[in-house]
This record gives sequence, C-alpha cells and structure tokens, in this order.
Amino acid sequence: MNYEKHLQHPVFKVASQIVTENNLEAYVIGGFVRDLLLDRPSKDIDIVVVGNGLKLAEMCGEKLRVKKVSLFKKFGTAQFKYKDLEVEFVGARKESYQRDSRKPIVEDGTLEDDQNRRDFTINAMALSLHKDNFGELIDPFNGIKDLEKGILRTPLEPEKTYSDDPLRMMRAIRFASQLDFKIESSSLKAIKENSERLQIISMERIMDELNKIILSPAPSRGFKLAYSTNLLHQFFPELIALQGIETINGKSHKDNFFHTLEVLDNISENTDDLWLRWAAIMHDIGKAPTKRFDQKVGWTFHGHEDLGARMTPKIFTRLKLPLDHKMKFVQKMVRLHLRPISLVQDHVSDSAVRRLLFEAGDDIESLMTLCNADITSKNEMKVKKFKKNFDNVVQKMKDIEQKDHVRNFQPPISGELIMKIFDLSPCAHIGNIKADIKEAILDGKIPNEYEAAYNLMLELGTKIGLKASESASK
Repeated sequence: MNYEKHLQHPVFKVASQIVTENNLEAYVIGGFVRDLLLDRPSKDIDIVVVGNGLKLAEMCGEKLRVKKVSLFKKFGTAQFKYKDLEVEFVGARKESYQRDSRKPIVEDGTLEDDQNRRDFTINAMALSLHKDNFGELIDPFNGIKDLEKGILRTPLEPEKTYSDDPLRMMRAIRFASQLDFKIESSSLKAIKENSERLQIISMERIMDELNKIILSPAPSRGFKLAYSTNLLHQFFPELIALQGIETINGKSHKDNFFHTLEVLDNISENTDDLWLRWAAIMHDIGKAPTKRFDQKVGWTFHGHEDLGARMTPKIFTRLKLPLDHKMKFVQKMVRLHLRPISLVQDHVSDSAVRRLLFEAGDDIESLMTLCNADITSKNEMKVKKFKKNFDNVVQKMKDIEQKDHVRNFQPPISGELIMKIFDLSPCAHIGNIKADIKEAILDGKIPNEYEAAYNLMLELGTKIGLKASESASK
C-alpha cells in the first residue's frame, strides 16, 4: 500500500531527495503515520534513519534554510522546526532494559529493530522516504488492521513491553481514551500485573500522560481503565478512597469516585480548560475523610469542600503539578463548589448572591460551569427541575452584578482615608471599619458607592468614640 500523495509537504520532498542521492534508508514513523491514516491533524514528524540521523537532519535543515537544527549527540537525535511542523530525526536502534530503570541500553539497529521497540502496533508503522519506494507502508505487525478495528496491541509480548518501559502502560490508557480504542485483553492483563512497575517512572512523566487523558473527549474512559488496571492506585490514593458504597440501616451514599468521573465528563462537554477539568476531579476529594453516619439524617460529608481545598496543595505538590495560580484556581473552585448549589436549594437572597460574586470574582463563570456539571442524578425530572432553578440563580447573578458591581469590588473607602479622617495611626479600628463597610455593601444595606460608604464610615467612627477631623472633607 502506498501513501505518496500524503507526503507532499516540502520536508518530505527534501528528505526524500537527500536520502535517495546519498543512498540512505529513512522512514517517517510513529504518531504522524498513525494520525495520517486516522485523518487526524498532526504537527510532529518523526523520521527514523538507518545510520546517522544527525547528518540527515543537518542536510535537510540546510536545504530547507532552517535557522537552527538542534543536535542531541548523546541521544543520537536531532530536531528542527519548519513552518508549522516539528521534525525530529533519530537513528534506528534496538533497546534492552534493566529491571530497575526505564532508560534503555541502546545500540544501532535496523528498521525492524526500531519497529520492535515501539509501544503499539499502530505506532510502529513506517512510510519509506527513498525515491524507489516513496510512500510505501512498512507494517510488520498489521497495525493498519488494528487501526481499523480500534485495538491497542503491543508489537512484542505485552509483559515485556510494559515491564521494560512502564510508562507505556499510561500511554496505553491515554491512547484508549483519546482515540476511543479498546486495549487488547492480554495487554490489559499485563498492565494490571505490572502496575506497581509504574513506581520507577517520574511523576512528571505520569502527569504528562494523565493530563492528556484529562483533555480527551470523555476522560472517564481513561480513569476507569487506570482504576481497573490498578495504575491509578499507584499515584492517586485520595481519588481511589472515594470509590465504594456503604450501607447502614438501609441508608446508602452514592459512589463518589464514579460520581466524580461523571462530573468530569459533564464539564468536558463545556470546557477544554485543563485546570477547570482538574477542579472537577478534585471537587469532592475531601469526602472520604469527612464521611460520617448520623442515625437521623444518614450519611454526611460536612466540611468536605473546606478540607478538599486544604488537601489540594498537598496533592498538587506530590503529583508535581503547578503550585502557582493554576493550583490556587483549583483550590478556589473546590472551596466554593457547594455555594451555588445551596443557592439553588434555598430561597435566593440578594445578599447571598453578592457574597458569592465577591468571593468568586472573575472565576464566577468557571464556578458555575463546575456546579452545573455537578448536577447528576438518575432521576431526569429531578435534574431538569434543578437545572431550571440553577438557571434562575445565574440570571439573578447577572442582574445583581449589573446593578451593584460587586465582582472583585474594592470597598470605596480605603484604610488611608479612615486614618486621615479620624487622625489615626495604624490600629484595629481601621480594619474593623473597612470590614463593616464591606459587609454593609454585601448585605445590601448601602449601595456600592463612595457617598454612602463615607457616611457609614463617619457613623461607625462616632459609635466607637472616634472624632472626625474638621479639616477632612469628602
């Protein structure tokens, strides 16, 4: 089978010319070929060369007038960027592994050796770049059939493939989730049997794969596979702890692990934001340690949102996830995720809406997206009613924000002004007056305007025995 018509990009044309003129053997291999056959866009080209990949990279770069060709002589790889593509060259190699490391012992090899070391048959397909058979598919493991059937299968024995490089187990889950493929049964068995081998992989690499799973169209598929193969148990015990249903005196709680995955899928229909999807994963993370049974009301999870927010930095630290504004955003979502729900269930007061707008600030839309995704029930009528009430809350938020401008508001009276008016040095009175003005605005007792806040400041100062300076003015 020949795919010459798919290799019209200048990179392929130039590489083919140089390969042919120098009687080399080189192939496009891996993800680019897979995505080409799946009709998926791909910006990464991997070219494997039987011999010196660095030399071919330099020659291609010179011919294409590439500004910089990056050479990694220690690893025998080279890469450059040409227009919209990232192009990497590597010499064909064969690999052997030691039990306690995923870093292989590398030797020069043939195309067959290189295809044998690939993780899956769908990633082992190659297209020739030599003019004599340009575009010809070399597919020793019938990866094209696996593509057609939607199957993930290893080129060699799965036990060896996964034991040699345990990261391939996470990659299997990732591809199954991204492509909606089925992992072949012997592979699934081998992943479960080798799950503890994941411990030799750095957390950064595990998270790179997990984040790709989270960004897949229906991430629950990847999480369920990671759970059933015990991979998730190796690095995310807090999420595993949510699994299960307990019943006492005929009263049961829902399975919070599978509920979390349902929320994750729900939110993924409405956002591609990785950290908002992480907020869905983390929103109920505090439920396992806060679970209690009350004889009168049944199961409770009091304070799980606050505990979950406190757990977030520790979990992000262990998982080597960012500890900057991204973590703080997730933490904020976890802490506030029950607030809009409580507004739906109770009578919605303007004061409660103002306070939520004030605390959520610019993240209010993200919070509402999370809370909407959190509405899950097998009772369709219940969900429909709840969502209708939820829409009413959203509208009320819009109306109040338009009227009162409380999102991210700063009280119109500053500490400096209070000190000036009452001729004060730094003291507790200043903070107390500011706090009382803020509360009055959020409660709707005064409008969010300077004049009203100024008059309240004078009133509050008088109550605690402060005297306004006669020279001070509005």
